[in-house]
Amino acid sequence: MSEQAFLWEPAKYVQFSDFRDRPFFDLTSRIAAQNPSQVVDLGCGPGNLTATLALRWPEATVLGIDSSEAMITTARPAPGLHFELGDIAQWSPAEDTDVVVSNAALQWVPGHRELMSGWLAALRPGAWLGVQVPGNFGAPSHVLMRELAESATWRDRLEGVLRHDDAVGEPSEYHELFIRGGAQVDVWETTYSQLLTGENPVLEWVRGTGLRPVLAALGPADSVDFERDYAALLAEAYPAGEFGTVFPFRRIFMVGEKQ
Repeated sequence: MSEQAFLWEPAKYVQFSDFRDRPFFDLTSRIAAQNPSQVVDLGCGPGNLTATLALRWPEATVLGIDSSEAMITTARPAPGLHFELGDIAQWSPAEDTDVVVSNAALQWVPGHRELMSGWLAALRPGAWLGVQVPGNFGAPSHVLMRELAESATWRDRLEGVLRHDDAVGEPSEYHELFIRGGAQVDVWETTYSQLLTGENPVLEWVRGTGLRPVLAALGPADSVDFERDYAALLAEAYPAGEFGTVFPFRRIFMVGEKQ
């Protein structure tokens, strides 16, 4: 399912902003572009992180693109900072594009590896591509969601809703993709040990991202029943401790400069 197929809630997405923002800065800190003139953020969400690119490169024109009308409506344009509604799968870099950033968006786009190869082919020498995708599709949070969706109770209504087998690649695959695309690349992964607090904190986390397709497919009434069963499974997989619930989150990063 593509990200266009369900509605995003900007307020829910930024609920854990401290945790969600950190990978963006870990990613963009490795982009060594000095004086770019054209910077693009693909899957910019509500635009708060895109705005930091405009602060970092004040002489550049920074464009944020997202397929969610709710996200783009929330974004705040400024001099040199623009936002537009658009489909990542249909985008290609212009000749003068210097930096392309995509943070936690390409996992929603089928065929994103081919897209990235096309972007690298189109980028001019000296241009940069930085991508971060979640690498937690084998974590209990996602495995339990898929198993519940595939159970007899929910199978008929949720068949084909959740992507997992090909949602993202492994670091070695992306490493080779960048090299074949003519880029000098740095690829790494980080598992953040996040301490979540409150009632059903892991459920609250995935409500803002991975659970969105399920909620959209089921509608409000059935979503309550699904979340009840899912919350019980999560509570067992992620037991609360004295200080909160530890939620490991693996992320895969890649930053390359076209040679």
